[in-house]
Amino acid sequence: MVKDRKENDRAVFMISVAAELSGLHPQTLRIYEQKGLITPARTPRNTRLYSEEDVERLRYIQQLTGELGMNLAGVEKVLELEARIEKMKTRIERLRKEMDAATRQLREEVEAVHRSYRRELVPVPKKEITLRDVGSRSSKT
Repeated sequence: MVKDRKENDRAVFMISVAAELSGLHPQTLRIYEQKGLITPARTPRNTRLYSEEDVERLRYIQQLTGELGMNLAGVEKVLELEARIEKMKTRIERLRKEMDAATRQLREEVEAVHRSYRRELVPVPKKEITLRDVGSRSSKT
């Protein structure tokens, strides 16, 4: 039984298979694990098991080191920054949802206030106001 894995990201590949799928040597996978670049799941007997997501990460690390010429410290920094970006995106989305909810609530409150004004208004019958009426009001003051 493998612990700490999502159901859709089950760790099923042993190190030899993961190495073959990623195009890396098994010892390289162990080094990446020691450096904290990859964390395979473990069985109760402590056998490493890799998921498809782990294999994709290994391929990405290989791309960074091979094609872009990064060292493992650079790869570690890139992965760290990408993880921070993902956290920020999640936080931004949560804040956007909170802002939308607050905006909806404020709109509802404003509408309720406007509705209450309408109840307080008393219609006044219209009467003709002449210039004479306006003049007599100003002379009384």
